[in-house]
Amino acid sequence: MRQLSVPGGTVAHPEPPKDARAVRRAVLGDAYVDAAVRDTRPAVAEFQDYITGTAWGVWARGGALSTRDRSLLVLAMTAALGRMEEFRIHATAAPRAGVTQEEIDELPFQIAACCGVPAGNAALRCLTQVANRSADEV
Repeated sequence: MRQLSVPGGTVAHPEPPKDARAVRRAVLGDAYVDAAVRDTRPAVAEFQDYITGTAWGVWARGGALSTRDRSLLVLAMTAALGRMEEFRIHATAAPRAGVTQEEIDELPFQIAACCGVPAGNAALRCLTQVANRSADEV
């Protein structure tokens, strides 16, 4: 438990649940998470705890959506919002979440149909960059 300074003293600030941390690592990979948490400045560490508990806590809570389903939803939502850096991160991680290459190949069509051709084009460009980088790493 981390202590946060507040006027008149400190209060305990809970760390994100272990399940949320485990899901984040399983989906994004150790290298990505290790790089994200390497900066130990208090505000950065607190932000990492916040996004792990909030965003990845949803993934860890169970429910009717599988990790694969959640990955596809995140890809669709980040593309719809034009958040292509997050889209790239999750496109790279999608196979670890159980998303097949055939499903990844289908994304630009669905994104273009529901979010507009510019969003579909941006997703396709990003997916091409991810595929080319992965091919170079093999």
